[in-house]
Amino acid sequence: MEDIKIERIEAVIVDLPTIRPHHLSMAVMRNQTMVIVQLFCSDGIEGIGEATTIGGLSYGEESPEGMKLTIDTYIAPLLQGKSALSINAIMALLDYHIKGNNFVKSAIETALLDAQGKRLGVSVATLLGGAVTKTLPVLWTLASGDTEKDIQEAQTLLQSGRHKAFKLKIGRNDWKTDVAHVAAIKKAVGPDVMVTVDVNQAWAESIAKQGIARLQEAGIDLIEQPILKTNFDGLARLTQYFTVPIMADEAAGTVSDAFKLAKLAAGSVFALKIAKAGGLINIQKQAAIAQAAGISLYGGTMLEGTVGSVASAHVFSTLPKLDWGTELFGPLLLTDDIVKTRLNYSNGVMEIPQGPGLGIELDMQQVEKYKRK
Repeated sequence: MEDIKIERIEAVIVDLPTIRPHHLSMAVMRNQTMVIVQLFCSDGIEGIGEATTIGGLSYGEESPEGMKLTIDTYIAPLLQGKSALSINAIMALLDYHIKGNNFVKSAIETALLDAQGKRLGVSVATLLGGAVTKTLPVLWTLASGDTEKDIQEAQTLLQSGRHKAFKLKIGRNDWKTDVAHVAAIKKAVGPDVMVTVDVNQAWAESIAKQGIARLQEAGIDLIEQPILKTNFDGLARLTQYFTVPIMADEAAGTVSDAFKLAKLAAGSVFALKIAKAGGLINIQKQAAIAQAAGISLYGGTMLEGTVGSVASAHVFSTLPKLDWGTELFGPLLLTDDIVKTRLNYSNGVMEIPQGPGLGIELDMQQVEKYKRK
């Protein structure tokens, strides 16, 4: 195969409306903002990727506006004319010249993998060693902030069969109010329906001990990131203190984080997210650390749209075991989409596109419609 060059990289900010406000401890989302990356190669093949964060800068250090600026100013000029065939070399080059910016790096790596898959006529999962499944279990997050609305939403989804498990976002209210909210929903859906709780770092360790004790008593199945992500020792103490599993999410950002957490036994579950890890290949490295340490895995999301969710699905499908399933429901939060064919969710699972690369195609009219002017 002749050496194929990267001709140019373009990034656009897209604002898509959501079906309802989405309440997190640090922000309320009323739409989803994505940075869509298009990587054009000298053989005429285009790869696509997505960089999405939650609530501007309220979640982490990267914002949509900053990510586009980083791509346009630093990454696009750096990669222009470089070989598109060695993804490892490109990512090493980015790590050398660009510090941090993992969300952007994930989008670039996704676009490179998408282009290479199209070039070879194989899926991204195949490039990563091959899928062990064509579907992934997907839970639904109840985050309206209203107990009765959340119960009604959960029961409707259970009756339709689209979802069989749920996650609750808490942390914006007094901890006792939040725990009562969760307990009421768990009681309403019943003991056989899995319910997990994401505190999004909102509790101090002393509060977390009280809150988790009551959540455990209420029958909650999993507690996600109850305390500040930098408090690794506190996460270890909570993991050892309770029988309900404690999941590291924001704390398990990078491969290095995963190693440190495993060493401390801080978290019995790791949430995997391609954005915070800096790409799909790093997810496989994090999963290997967890597997060696006997830590369970969960496929997380930054509430990406279809492009980012499919990228995550491809790498998650290569993992031997995802004990806690995934939350790749981001596209379902959107009232509209920017791809030609929307994903299929039914019977509690998402079907992974099986075509070359990511197996999806941008609808450029839709991109233009929702592109930030």
